[in-house]
Amino acid sequence: ALNAFDETVVRYQARQSRRILDEADQSSRHLLAQSAVELSRQRHIHLVGVGGAGMSAIAEVLAAMGHTVTGSDLKHSAGIDRLTALGVSVSVGHDAANLGAADLVARSTAIPDGNTECVAASRAGLPVVGRAEILAAICAERDTIAVAGTHGKTTTSSMLALVLREAGLRPSFIIGGDVNEIGTGAAWDEGRLLVAEADESDGSFLVLPRRYGVVTNLEPDHLEHHGGFDALRSAFRRFVDETDGPVLVGVDDEEGALLAEATGAVTVGTAAIADWRITEVEESWDGVRFVLNGPDWNPVDMEIPIPGIHNARNAATAAVAGILAGADRDAAAGALARFGGVARRFEHRGRAAGVVFVDDYAHLPTEVAAAIRAGRSGDWRRLVAVFQPHRYSRTEDLWPSFAEAFDGADLLFVTDVYPSGEAPRPGVSGRLIVDAVQRARPDQTVRYVPRREDLVRELAAELEEGDLCLTMGAGDLTSVPDEVRDRLGG
Repeated sequence: ALNAFDETVVRYQARQSRRILDEADQSSRHLLAQSAVELSRQRHIHLVGVGGAGMSAIAEVLAAMGHTVTGSDLKHSAGIDRLTALGVSVSVGHDAANLGAADLVARSTAIPDGNTECVAASRAGLPVVGRAEILAAICAERDTIAVAGTHGKTTTSSMLALVLREAGLRPSFIIGGDVNEIGTGAAWDEGRLLVAEADESDGSFLVLPRRYGVVTNLEPDHLEHHGGFDALRSAFRRFVDETDGPVLVGVDDEEGALLAEATGAVTVGTAAIADWRITEVEESWDGVRFVLNGPDWNPVDMEIPIPGIHNARNAATAAVAGILAGADRDAAAGALARFGGVARRFEHRGRAAGVVFVDDYAHLPTEVAAAIRAGRSGDWRRLVAVFQPHRYSRTEDLWPSFAEAFDGADLLFVTDVYPSGEAPRPGVSGRLIVDAVQRARPDQTVRYVPRREDLVRELAAELEEGDLCLTMGAGDLTSVPDEVRDRLGG
């Protein structure tokens, strides 16, 4: 007997969920049809906090699946504009009246328990689920390739979606950033495959039903949720073990290599132990060339038009994942050669007064070091780095690890912490990052400029012709290049 079958489908691990689905008899499938998050029948789904990248992508896919979708958010955004253009009704501000005739409510992880709409829905007897549950329900409708890892998830997922498209497999995808070549981070198509960016920050990546898995790398992050690095390691071990089919793991970091060894996963990277090995890497400002060596076929020349060895790793991972899912190598190479990048991932933001501006989502030490290395591939008078620490909890846990992350920057500006909904913590500020860098690199020029207005003014006064200005962070620093350009007359 299958007890609480409807709950099992969306809440438990992928292998168990898929096995139950495959073996379920007709009466059990009837239970699935009654599930709160069952999507094979048309629903009216209301999304609370729909303006963020993750929820807006889910809204876009649900609408494309044929569901009636409405939503709300506290403030207006470009994501809301796009949803409105697609026919999704979005209200700015939260009010119980926004629920309308919804029969299912899903909320963003940023929405508190006491939200007006969620409380009203619960009182009305409507199911209220989280982002993970609604995403899991979508994933259950396809053979999902879940892309997890500390760094590179969005870029790798985007590359993989393009590889599968190039191969004619018509994939669906839900990605945490807009793919520049497509103009969106979400699509629902007719093929059997779905590429989903899998979020480990709250453990929700473990509930996604998945046919294939990818782990780009593994480093300490989100320790406040998992309770320590050992628990995070265990979560990734579960992710690999509970995936139905092949799992691809990057082995160029120590923890990734240990994870692959423990699980017998397929491996990729520059390391000699990799099953799919990256060799002959050539880096330049215009992109990266490398050779991908597979276990069963001749080496293939690969080229991507974006700089950075980390992007070569992302590209190789996407190529191999695509091949494992049914794409051919020529399609993989062709798609990657035309990859146009992802919003906020080493994104060129224009030029003014001879200064080039690039913005990157880098907010962890390894990501920062990779972005600066990519920036150094250009011929600049100076590389001026600007960093906004993200979250008090993360800054408190990781600030010593930033000590050498900014090597290669000629001048570094550090702002105060972007809270991302967290309350301030005593003694935790951007000053911790500054102190770590100055202790490790006394000769490196670092300026602590907590306030945004002061930062824009100082950058406009400091930058000169021939400089690269590289802004990094996962918060609201992304508009700073535009503000500085305006001051410089760009």
